[in-house]
Amino acid sequence: MNTIAYGIKNCDTIKKMKHWLAAENIDYKFHDYRVDGIDLSLLETFEAALGWEAMVNKRGTTFRQLTAEQKANLNRETALQLMLEQPAMIKRPLLQHNNHYYLGFKPDQYQAIFLTK
Repeated sequence: MNTIAYGIKNCDTIKKMKHWLAAENIDYKFHDYRVDGIDLSLLETFEAALGWEAMVNKRGTTFRQLTAEQKANLNRETALQLMLEQPAMIKRPLLQHNNHYYLGFKPDQYQAIFLTK
């Protein structure tokens, strides 16, 4: 399997991504952070490819509920620890396709990833 989508199954953006992938008959594996878990090694792989700043879902409830001190002191180490403890803080979906990593879902973006030859 050369495509893995990471996220949380009840996320609206994940649902849109799954619908798009199904409509395009694209085979993929879905990894639900809450069901399948996440470890520091996987997070560090994502961070090396994407950068921790891009990975933090600042629009989500989990991030907004952080204290002002937590937000002010956010750095690579603290962000990875928070994402490990609260995977809902990771921007979704995180897509791994052919050893490349992508964040978020937009149909045009996925069109370019999967259907452009």
